Amino acid sequence: MIKRISLYFSLIIVFISTILIIGAAGCANIIPPSGGPRDSLPPVLIAANPADSITNFTGNRITLSFNEFVEIQNTQENVLVSPTPVNTPNIDYKLRTVTVKLRDTLEPATTYSINFGDAIKDVNEGNILKNFTYVFSTGSTIDQNTFAGKVIVAETGKADSTLIVVLHRNFADSAVAKERPRYIAKLDGRGNFQFNNLPAGTFAVYALPNDYSKRYDDTTKLFAFADKPVTIADSTQPITLYAFSLPKETVAAPAGNTNRATSRDKQLRYTTNLESGKQDILKTLQLDLNRKVSFDSTKIILADTSLKPITNYQIIADTNRTQFTIRYNWPANTAFNLVIDKSAFTDSAGATLAKNDTLRFTTKREDEYGSVKVRFKNLDLTKNPVLQLVQTDKVVESILLTATEWSRKLFPPGEYSLRILNDSNKNGKWDTGRFFGEHRQPEIVTSINTTLSIRANWDNEKDITL
Repeated sequence: MIKRISLYFSLIIVFISTILIIGAAGCANIIPPSGGPRDSLPPVLIAANPADSITNFTGNRITLSFNEFVEIQNTQENVLVSPTPVNTPNIDYKLRTVTVKLRDTLEPATTYSINFGDAIKDVNEGNILKNFTYVFSTGSTIDQNTFAGKVIVAETGKADSTLIVVLHRNFADSAVAKERPRYIAKLDGRGNFQFNNLPAGTFAVYALPNDYSKRYDDTTKLFAFADKPVTIADSTQPITLYAFSLPKETVAAPAGNTNRATSRDKQLRYTTNLESGKQDILKTLQLDLNRKVSFDSTKIILADTSLKPITNYQIIADTNRTQFTIRYNWPANTAFNLVIDKSAFTDSAGATLAKNDTLRFTTKREDEYGSVKVRFKNLDLTKNPVLQLVQTDKVVESILLTATEWSRKLFPPGEYSLRILNDSNKNGKWDTGRFFGEHRQPEIVTSINTTLSIRANWDNEKDITL
């Protein structure tokens, strides 16, 4: 009996020990609580003093309180006050509060707005309170008129979100260059803009970069203008502006310094556009000199592999006499020699090439190209459309379209972006606009939201709806 009790007691002790071991092992796997999901919410305004959209405003200080610690970034770029002040307000922050101190005498019976853009963000995670706007009026009502539209860069057909749209009361051309705009609106990523809380009235409309001056004080800046003033009322039709810039003027080198070689560039030399010793049969052969030269065309000879001169080719110098183009109807998969006498090029100091040279190259095979056929739907041929093929933001070829289908037997393989230029003056290229004294709009380019992929030795076809 005693043995049975002892055995029974031993079994109980083993059972309890087992439970304790399992419990201890379970406790060892307990994972401490995490910090929870990342805060992805922007700050929330919980109070404003004076209240947002207040009328009969008479103070000069605005306090905005948020539900978490906030900070302000890049007020010069982000914050837009309309109507534009003479003196920019002082904007400061501390803990959960943003304070705005107005430095101008406010106009009577006027609606003001302060758009903070991307300036306000929380301290911990950097979540931005986008385009938060505080509105107040020094009169008895808040203006509610809106005006919207779009800005497109005329040369590319794309948007540029760094631009702003400005409104002027003064319609003189000089106003956009000399005066502060009355109202300002930013563009979104697609080039859209919208003014809110505008008074009724008529304004000149422009687009320009969001820089410090907010004026058209440099014609190499992107700039756009509406053809006529816009009248703001209860329902104002949206407009599209086409931005352009004028090229920078080239400054002539000081007299006596022309063609003077630097200490590390005394040797006259050239480069070519050959690709690994191959000539593209669709392009010209180019020789680029490192400085301006005089040229003797009799000392450059295009020849076959037996050095027998070839006829019917041309050598053409550009206006700067630094690039020389050899035009020839290149046959495919054929070897050539270009024999260059060292005295073919001479700079103003009398320097020539270091030695006589012979370039040996072969033209590409036809199967290194692809055929291409593009069919257009809704193409307006009355606008003299030009198809632009673009690589790395550079127009590599422009094709005048005279029908709704375009094809080419041989075309270089690659990925091409597509644009359509409305070539109003029929010169085959995009032309910029001019504002002062002319009010001439730029030619318009439409960016096509598709790419043309051309594979070598392949029939490449594409249908495009405009």
